[in-house]
Amino acid sequence: MSGTYIIQNLLDGISLGSIYALVAIGFSMTYSILRLINFAHGDILMIGAYCAVFIMVASHLPLWAGLLGAMLFAALIGMMVERVAFRPLRGANEEAMLLTSLAVSIFIENLGIMTVSAQPRKFETTQALSFMHQIGEISVSNMTLLIFFLTVFLILLLTLFVTRTRLGVAMRACSENLVAARLMGIDINKVVACAFAIGSGMAAVAGVMLGAQYGRIDPLMGFIPGLKAFVAAVIGGIGSIPGAALGGYVLGLSEILLVALLPPMYSGYRDAFVFFILIIVLLIRPAGLLGILEGRKV
Repeated sequence: MSGTYIIQNLLDGISLGSIYALVAIGFSMTYSILRLINFAHGDILMIGAYCAVFIMVASHLPLWAGLLGAMLFAALIGMMVERVAFRPLRGANEEAMLLTSLAVSIFIENLGIMTVSAQPRKFETTQALSFMHQIGEISVSNMTLLIFFLTVFLILLLTLFVTRTRLGVAMRACSENLVAARLMGIDINKVVACAFAIGSGMAAVAGVMLGAQYGRIDPLMGFIPGLKAFVAAVIGGIGSIPGAALGGYVLGLSEILLVALLPPMYSGYRDAFVFFILIIVLLIRPAGLLGILEGRKV
């Protein structure tokens, strides 16, 4: 097994980890404030991918326009889901919130099947994004580079937002103590809606990047990436934005490398490796890599 083979798989793992990180951040943002595990979050990824395709096909606009449109539309859908499904249940027990998120997920998936059909749809990109850079025996596409650098840019932008703006500081205060934040005059509804909008926008980016990389989308495409992104958030420390990003890359790299290094007969157990990694991490660090047992922070 050559070093070139390992480096090639490392690049693939970083690309996959970037997508997991974007979705995992949305999980952590909503959980840190509401203690809500929103399983419908992965389906926002699918909505973003379809929105980008419709914009690009109907208006003949480039990928960046479809990406921006998908982010805005997904943000609106995220806020609508929060307003209709989760806000009336605020203060209810966690089991009710969890079941509601599962119901919303099933509703979105079936609505997608009824409106755009269950058949996969082709996601076309420009030849420039498919261009492969060759460095010796290592090849890396412009799409892989775009996914990585766009993810890093969005994570840095979000970090600046939650640390340097009034709304970001309000989100951090709500994650510490929602009741105390309300007593201090913070508009809880505005903060929660903002968290859903930002998380949904980042999930839409992941959906567009996933569709562009693999060249196809379907109404159920968000379920498995969403589930794995939740695992990534738990690995990194659920409720922590840096932890979610770290967990995404740890999971993406581990998933690709385990399949690459083990005999081919084990490649079919790729998804099982994900949960095996989760068990190992939680046995060593019950709160996740960057989590804190006494209190979770954004």
